[in-house]
Amino acid sequence: MNIQYAQLLNCQVCPQNCRVNRYETTGFCKADYRLKINLAHLHHGEEPVLSGTNGSGTIFFSHCNLRCVFCQNYTISHLGWGTYYNEEECAQIMLKLQEARAHNINLVSPTQYTPQLVQSIKMAKSNGLEIPVLWNSNGYENVSSLQSLSGLIDIYLPDFKYAHSFYSKKYSSAKDYPEIAINALEEMFKQVGHLQLDSNGIAKKGLIVRHLVLPNRISGTKEVLYMLYEHFGPELALSLMAQYYPTGQANEFFELNRGLRKEEYEEAVETVEALGFKNLYLQQLYNSPEWTPDFQPHSEVFNGKKLHFKGKI
Repeated sequence: MNIQYAQLLNCQVCPQNCRVNRYETTGFCKADYRLKINLAHLHHGEEPVLSGTNGSGTIFFSHCNLRCVFCQNYTISHLGWGTYYNEEECAQIMLKLQEARAHNINLVSPTQYTPQLVQSIKMAKSNGLEIPVLWNSNGYENVSSLQSLSGLIDIYLPDFKYAHSFYSKKYSSAKDYPEIAINALEEMFKQVGHLQLDSNGIAKKGLIVRHLVLPNRISGTKEVLYMLYEHFGPELALSLMAQYYPTGQANEFFELNRGLRKEEYEEAVETVEALGFKNLYLQQLYNSPEWTPDFQPHSEVFNGKKLHFKGKI
């Protein structure tokens, strides 16, 4: 199969708006026209409504449209570890995860591959994919790209990383992150609404927003929480994450070169409780690289076994 996407000829898939021809070169994200995947497996470390008992069927895509210096997936987001797959093979991975009884298909860092994934999701659905599809992104999205996903994505799981553009530029190379992210979240909410659970307490549709609390109030957590409350109200499903630890290039910044302190996370929890958020997911304070999956330089791993594709879709 050889599909050519008009969006990649003058790429504006994400807010970096590089305008490069990804069939000839790469832009900020370093991804070309091919899907690149590092790992696909049943992941049990997501929010309980996503992992459930069987696990979330996560597919970790290589490269990223941000440059977070503290990225816990640094080897795949910055270094691009992974293996190339076409759209048909990606659809097959989704179907294999469904066969493995995953509760959902969890597309991690998918933004740079939005046009290709629209095609893969359609292929998978036309060949029997029935479980929810989850878009797990950093929140730095163009609304027009998100609109192309309408009707294909059941659950949106974006980050809202920063309240202040000074820090988003310094630590993630995105000076307009707060404004872009809130507009993206509004489009996601427009498509799927508030979180809905099935009879077993597993997410079937809706928006869950993640916020990682950073040391020294760098993420502007209080301001982030007030913004989310003003835009979406207390019914918003909110995951307040305490898992920060210095990794990637964080040791080059003294203000990020330590784990999160108890009082910093407690301040964030007190704020969400004061605002009255009703659907809240909290973490124990545990600064450890154990949060990070074991990514491989050239991965063809699915549940510990090599991926084998039987024919084409």
